[in-house]
Amino acid sequence: MKFVDEYRDPAAILALASRIRDEATQRWTLMEVCGGQTHAILASGLDSMIESAVELLHGPGCPVCVTPVETLDRAQALAALSDVMLCSFGDMLRVPGSNGNLFDARARGADVRVVYSPLDAVRLAAANPERRVVFLAVGFETTVPAVAAAVRHARARGLSNFWLLTSHVRVPPALAAILSAPETRIDAFLAAGHVCSIMGTQEYEPLVARYRVPIVATGFEPRDILEGVLLAVRQLERGQARVEIQYRRAVRPEGNPAARALVEEVFEIVDRPWRGIGVVSSGGLALRADWSAFDAERVFAELGEISALEPPECRAGDVLRGLLRPPACPEFGRGCTPERPLGAPMVSSEGACAAYYRYRPVDCLEASP
Repeated sequence: MKFVDEYRDPAAILALASRIRDEATQRWTLMEVCGGQTHAILASGLDSMIESAVELLHGPGCPVCVTPVETLDRAQALAALSDVMLCSFGDMLRVPGSNGNLFDARARGADVRVVYSPLDAVRLAAANPERRVVFLAVGFETTVPAVAAAVRHARARGLSNFWLLTSHVRVPPALAAILSAPETRIDAFLAAGHVCSIMGTQEYEPLVARYRVPIVATGFEPRDILEGVLLAVRQLERGQARVEIQYRRAVRPEGNPAARALVEEVFEIVDRPWRGIGVVSSGGLALRADWSAFDAERVFAELGEISALEPPECRAGDVLRGLLRPPACPEFGRGCTPERPLGAPMVSSEGACAAYYRYRPVDCLEASP
């Protein structure tokens, strides 16, 4: 495990933290975009090591967390149909909609299956021709190539009982929405390395040019994250703003051309609502017209329009935009816990609220009555 260990080496981490503190002449505000990075930061205490030089904010980097309530309600409505088998990744089953979650739907008799790959859902459709199989397709650009491959595979097999309920989202437009907000105080971003490994970093260039905010594509180990912070701080100290790659062992500026071509073949860019942020212009992906036969919203049009609102007491939107730290939410650790969540950030394995609840028990105790 030498390759992993070198990115978790305590001496290297402490040295990087010291350099960040030494090189920062003022306190900068950075936002990490990936929920996996958020968990790594809190688990390793990286924010505490550099808090005198850098404030780390946690962004909308959890695909489960930004899936709209109405998508979850539509998934439950589909699952309630007697001949439908709804397939989803496990994280989605505990995320609350307007009327409970998908575990509740399964308890009511719905056929809800946990899968580990979109291809698992295709196999279930092939093995159960009498069932209408719907895959709840959520996630950032990282998961889209696998979903596109699954749809193409379903077409190649001639399956007529497989569809997607699509809620895929794109990261760069969400960052533009955050930067455009008047309350934004972000000096730089740490971009998610796994997204950039697929899509590359070229889509971030217009953001950097427009907003003069450094963006560093960063990995997920403690050393990765602090190296990304150091690169961002150096740019800020020099008055620079450019796209930079820390995660060079996985990211190229052009990304993965084969994966990008597959995504562009099956999906097109659309406006998409994000939970807690609202409709983001060009913020999502939908099936192209040539692939619309696999669109569950078109095929199951009898369900009609479904709209829903976040519970008013849930501050997930402020958390996802970096405006509120989870322990500052009045419901954190009280009315909202992993066992009784009000919003997705408390139940997702990449949610910021779940990270604080797990790694900062003192904050939880302070939030409790």
